[in-house]
Amino acid sequence: MTLNEQMTGLARDAKSASRALAQLTTAEKNTCLLAMADAIARNTAAIQAANGLDMEASCATGISSAMLDRLKLDDKRLAAMAGGLREVAALPDPVGRTLDDRTRPNGLRLQKIATPIGVVVIIYESRPNVTADAASLCFKTGNATILRGGKEALHSNTVIAETMVAAGRAALGERFPAHAIQVVPTTDREAIPALLSLTQYVDLCMPRGGEGLIRAVAECSKVPVIKHYKGVCHVFVHAAADLAMAHSIVMNAKVQRPAVCNAAETLLVDKAVAEKFLPAIAGKLSEKNVELRASPDALAVLAPLKTGNWKLSAATEQDWFTEYNDYILNVRVVDGVQGAIDHINHYGSAHSDSIVTTDETAARQFLAEVDSAAVYWNASTRFTDGGEFGMGAEIGISTDKIGARGPMGLDELCTYKWLGFGSGQVRG
Repeated sequence: MTLNEQMTGLARDAKSASRALAQLTTAEKNTCLLAMADAIARNTAAIQAANGLDMEASCATGISSAMLDRLKLDDKRLAAMAGGLREVAALPDPVGRTLDDRTRPNGLRLQKIATPIGVVVIIYESRPNVTADAASLCFKTGNATILRGGKEALHSNTVIAETMVAAGRAALGERFPAHAIQVVPTTDREAIPALLSLTQYVDLCMPRGGEGLIRAVAECSKVPVIKHYKGVCHVFVHAAADLAMAHSIVMNAKVQRPAVCNAAETLLVDKAVAEKFLPAIAGKLSEKNVELRASPDALAVLAPLKTGNWKLSAATEQDWFTEYNDYILNVRVVDGVQGAIDHINHYGSAHSDSIVTTDETAARQFLAEVDSAAVYWNASTRFTDGGEFGMGAEIGISTDKIGARGPMGLDELCTYKWLGFGSGQVRG
């Protein structure tokens, strides 16, 4: 069997499963999800054995300790995986919701109803817990899932998916679609363009990972792709900021988890408070070994204060566009709220940006004019997350403007259709 034939079979089976999934009741879907959670909890030994094979092979390739940590499935992570499935079961089912209901002057009634998308391909890296998270969210919304994880996690992903499918079959019998959750069984890179060319079967692709992966997927795909290329997030400390609050927000946004997409990469400081705020925050950032890359006016304030191993240098033009995912922070002095807005809309990635201020007029201008998926007033950018937004688990974050934007939960995994109820109406 050729690779194209293999991917076509996978996608065709998923399309058939999606039609069966759309017929399941909320109670049936929840029963399956709870059975899947119990199965994950029961089968930790088998899952960890598969994960051990992945860890051993990855160690031999010399991948970084950070990547190994993301790959590892310990007892705590498996318990969290099972807990996540139970949380999804407890969430309201968005399928079948009435989004609009109107009756036209001729008596024709029109309803706009939330429906499953169909077949969703998820492409991701390293973390095998994404297998359960993504599959459960798609299952709850009646979507068939095709999962393509990184080659380093193939054994883990396969066993997790098989565990979930077996549990669903045991819980629902023949009502459970056999191909509701599938893992691409090959590590061949050509599988992705082959799969994403099948527009007659695949409805949507969601890549999760670094910018290189997401761009490669978007460039080769013939099906719609929901994406965010990178998270170049900003915190702007306005002239009217509560500086103690600003200090707390900047530290949280940068150093709590610097490797995530909603961590701050650039600090913008109003020139009215730069000489007061910058020395204090820079000292605290240096204690966390954060390297600062500064604009000339920020450098003029900071350079005389530099001591010991404090890493401080001049920022380049490319730095302002860069997502570091590391202990590196750009620093720029700007002229008021308009200066911050102009910088963010030019250099940002439309992900998450925050203003710290007690001035409501300045805050409202920032909220209105910064063109990002999530814009905050007196809060950390780290809140851009499905769990923090009260969505339960999320399947990803979108910076697109058409369709979903921001954290994507169950509602964003639905499309809709119009139902028309007539009594013989014809159009004149």
